Amino acid sequence: MQTEIERKFLVKSDGFKKDAHQFYDIKQGFLNRDPQRTVRIRIKNQKGFITVKGLSSKDGLSRLEWEKEIDLKDAQELLDLCEMPIIYKTRHEVTVGKHTFEIDEFKGKHQGLIIAEIELQHQKENFIKPDWLGEEVTGNKAYYNSQL
Repeated sequence: MQTEIERKFLVKSDGFKKDAHQFYDIKQGFLNRDPQRTVRIRIKNQKGFITVKGLSSKDGLSRLEWEKEIDLKDAQELLDLCEMPIIYKTRHEVTVGKHTFEIDEFKGKHQGLIIAEIELQHQKENFIKPDWLGEEVTGNKAYYNSQL
């Protein structure tokens, strides 16, 4: 299992779209939303994934994460077992300097919410903050996908 170190930000404009080098739709649900261990099912680019995430650190920067690709049909059937609501979003990938931001535009109930995430090698790693990046919400549980 690896430790994920990630910072999260609200996005204040759609300026990121012109620099996106990839985008795709995601459908995801949670089999378990317990903060001690969330279990997520995701379909992305017609591929299925199961992800288990451990409890976040107090500052929300890191947690254990395990992810495996699973059969697409299995992922579709497991989504039917997930707690509601199912989350629909479009993810845009934007490289800024040596880092890639994953920017999620939420659909449905959370239409209008746009969150950027950046994975880091260590907690104090520096990175370029583009002008479309807004308020940091790392550690704010209201913006965890499992809480949306």
